[in-house]
Amino acid sequence: MCSIIGYYGDGLAAPILVKGLKRMEYRGYDSVGVATETGNEISVKKGVGKVSEVNNALHLDAMLGNVGIGHTRWATHGNVTDANAHPHPSSSGKIAIVHNGIIDNYGELKSDLEKRGYVFKSQTDSEVIANLLQFNFDEVHDIKSAMMRTVSKLKGHYAFVAMFQNGTLAAARYHEPLIVGIGKNGYFMSSDVLGFIEKTDDAIYLDNGELVVLDQVGIHIFNFEGIPVKHQITKVSKEFADVYKGDYAHFTLKEISEQPETVIQAGEKSKAAIDSVTDVLKHAKNIYITGSGTSYNAALVAKYLWQKYAKIKAEPIISSEVFFAPDTIEPNSILVAVSQSGESADVLEAVNIAKKSNSKILAIVNTLTSSLAQESSLVIGMNCGPEIGVAATKSFTAQLSIIYKITEKLCDGCIKLDSRKISESIAKILEDHSKIKEIAKELREISDIYILGRGVHYPIAAESALKLKELTYIHAEGIPGGELKHGPLALMDSSVYVIIINPNDFTYNDTLTSAREIKARGAKIIGISDKPSDVYDHWIEIPAIDEALYPLIEIIPIQLLAYYAAIEKDTDPDYPRNLAKSVTVK
Repeated sequence: MCSIIGYYGDGLAAPILVKGLKRMEYRGYDSVGVATETGNEISVKKGVGKVSEVNNALHLDAMLGNVGIGHTRWATHGNVTDANAHPHPSSSGKIAIVHNGIIDNYGELKSDLEKRGYVFKSQTDSEVIANLLQFNFDEVHDIKSAMMRTVSKLKGHYAFVAMFQNGTLAAARYHEPLIVGIGKNGYFMSSDVLGFIEKTDDAIYLDNGELVVLDQVGIHIFNFEGIPVKHQITKVSKEFADVYKGDYAHFTLKEISEQPETVIQAGEKSKAAIDSVTDVLKHAKNIYITGSGTSYNAALVAKYLWQKYAKIKAEPIISSEVFFAPDTIEPNSILVAVSQSGESADVLEAVNIAKKSNSKILAIVNTLTSSLAQESSLVIGMNCGPEIGVAATKSFTAQLSIIYKITEKLCDGCIKLDSRKISESIAKILEDHSKIKEIAKELREISDIYILGRGVHYPIAAESALKLKELTYIHAEGIPGGELKHGPLALMDSSVYVIIINPNDFTYNDTLTSAREIKARGAKIIGISDKPSDVYDHWIEIPAIDEALYPLIEIIPIQLLAYYAAIEKDTDPDYPRNLAKSVTVK
């Protein structure tokens, strides 16, 4: 949602903070700001735009001081303005904070503080933390006590880092990620290890309901009741340091291009967990599978595969809907939670609701230190490395690869997953982008795209529509092939493009018939298939493989099409407007 970072050490804070914020910009890029402390004075600079833009204008990285905090924002409360950018100082300017999450009772707290004479300069819920902390500190004159009193009043999900006038840093975590980096010459507090990975790979992953104070004595960790807490230092995987684009123009293209490797590596470090999950699913009475966005589309594929090949029924549920129908999850069930980050608020809420009904949680997640991993009984790691592009690409095929590996075991090998062959098929699709680039040029001015798929190809159609919406801002809709004549056919005319996901399997002839019905209404047809047809205005060829495995490869050309169409429309494929990678608020 937002990225927060704090630094306390021997080096100049500002350049370290700015570099860390650039690495975490996928979490939010509406605005950016930095605050540092020098001579018992807090200086704040912030503005609207991406890190590089604001830094060029305001010279954030030239600010003085060895202690500082920084933030990139994805707006929730208040418009995208300089005033609403973080950090937020208190009325007196003696405390400044950066915050990730949502304070549910900020209106009540703000009203009370205004009555006490505290002034607010922004529309955000975050600013209430700065003034509430200032109020409590002025009363007790002790940072630890002031933090304890502050968190006791806050309702919602949050992580924040506060900088005091004397140079002390303090932080709190409650249902939002916060990690402490332990360096040789300083300490870091960040919402993501990417914020400090270049400086240290030693980290402490704070638990829910914990406070941190960093001062000249060192690091002190307490729970919200003030009781000291001890933590083991964890070595962060060095793969998280490898987040550079290299020769690629964008992270999104780099991550699409990494999929020949990620489909092989998916779940490879979690083979025992896959065996355990398979055993649990075989003996489960009720199975639900949940996710948001791309992860929900993966859940739809899982439902289809498990039912068709293993005769096991699993009900997919959109994570954000569980709160509104909590009785959907029956007691003592199994909930499979799918998430790239493991920090998505909707997924975590679905998990918490399921746990209240004594359900067992199984997770498919990329970040094994995430909140979801901590809440789960069994965890399968996607092992696809950092994904910086906001639109999920390699994480989707990694999720599918794991789902296929589970399916293969559930049905005792009735499908044969040859990851090496899948990898080679994806690599073949990626060899030549020229045809896809040409099609992308035609999409520059259109307003509507529809994607048609039958059976297991419908979830891929839904995922394709999501990618096109995210990257190009074109209205895109996935349609089950059999539903065409039940409404969507009314939308077909010469201004419309329709992508037909049509590999040569048992759905082929019916889907081709639908394509002809669409073509008769004047729409342009883009065929994704291993078999040519005269009905296609454009044919994007995919390799022929075992029919059960097509979903693993048929998404690749549409990821590329969405990427190149974004380039044609001059949108930033890495950072689509209004979106963030890890949606940690509801």
